[in-house]
Amino acid sequence: MNLNNYYWYFKSVIPPRICDDIVKYALSKEQTVARIGGYEDKKLSKQDIKNIQNYRKSDITWLDDIWIYKEVHPYIHEANKLAGWNFQWDFSEPCQFTKYKHNQYYDWHYDSMDKVYDEKHGDLQKGKIRKLSMTCQLTDGSEYEGGELEFDYRNYEPHMRDEDKHLKKANEILSKGSIIVFPSFIWHRVKPVTKGTRYSLVMWSLGYPYK
Repeated sequence: MNLNNYYWYFKSVIPPRICDDIVKYALSKEQTVARIGGYEDKKLSKQDIKNIQNYRKSDITWLDDIWIYKEVHPYIHEANKLAGWNFQWDFSEPCQFTKYKHNQYYDWHYDSMDKVYDEKHGDLQKGKIRKLSMTCQLTDGSEYEGGELEFDYRNYEPHMRDEDKHLKKANEILSKGSIIVFPSFIWHRVKPVTKGTRYSLVMWSLGYPYK
């Protein structure tokens, strides 16, 4: 699929008060260890956790509150139109609040699933795939160091990458309340945080497979 725009962003569109409310609300709820594909529905052993943390190390909280969806959904619709993707989608999964502390990260990955969701995910997700990914910056970039969101548009497997070439840092969304939207099949990563804590909100919007 040829794209003219690999992501679309909106700077500082979510008010700081709303960002702070999301952070406070999420931190009041139970946090879990972030997982990767293949480990979603199983009880984790010590070896499982070690395997996961080779690729991803962060703490997450799942949120499915309507007031949060209302804040970010308009920007997903707008990005889908302005970027020229015009992907069909009609449902968003629960939001993932992510806390990256010192030395925490998420290595190269893409958000799309290789297979469509089956019936165990419910009627609203059955037969669909992730099409659009959204990240909202809940912490201003001045409050932490490291933790850069980077993209690689070539869609190469990680071991084929030249780490210093063909990468794009999403520096446009460092300000608090900024939103970035991108097709879920784009490879991306969050580099290790070296100082402070980075809070973000992630959402995936689903639709039927591309034709």
